[in-house]
Amino acid sequence: MSYEDLLIEADRAGLIVKEKNLPICKGRIKGKRIAIRRNIPTLAEKACVLAEEIDHYHTAAGNILDQSNTANRKQERAGKIWAYDKQIGLSGIIQGYHAKCQNNYELAEYLGVTESFLQDALDYYREKYGTYTEIDGYAIQFEPHLIVTEKRKKEDSYAISKNGPLYNRGYLFPSG
Repeated sequence: MSYEDLLIEADRAGLIVKEKNLPICKGRIKGKRIAIRRNIPTLAEKACVLAEEIDHYHTAAGNILDQSNTANRKQERAGKIWAYDKQIGLSGIIQGYHAKCQNNYELAEYLGVTESFLQDALDYYREKYGTYTEIDGYAIQFEPHLIVTEKRKKEDSYAISKNGPLYNRGYLFPSG
């Protein structure tokens, strides 16, 4: 979702979002007020920060700024995961495949996120699913490169190997 879309979502949830001069963090929430660092250079990065802060509103309990506390770290991670799924998700990776994205930069631009946010999400998905997962007739391989393959059409589905259905080759990122 774009920064503007997230601002609308926040407004619908009764949240007040303001851009401020935050010296330490990029975003912060207290009650129903979200502050986003004013000098974040791109709307994509602001969207990534705002998505995480909106999740903290829905899921975090109390002040989680002290990251030496295990419970606070868990809540911070939950906010990041929610933001990854909201801003990217496996469906976003598949959409990038259909949009013929050829590298992380193009996929991040297409999805409206920063490259570092995309990489963090891909690292999380690799941790969650391993090196490979299947969803809705697509196979997504996370290592050694991000590769999306599409299952052959139904009329071709008789081509089954010992290892399962065969997939048409369709790379999101060509290796090399």
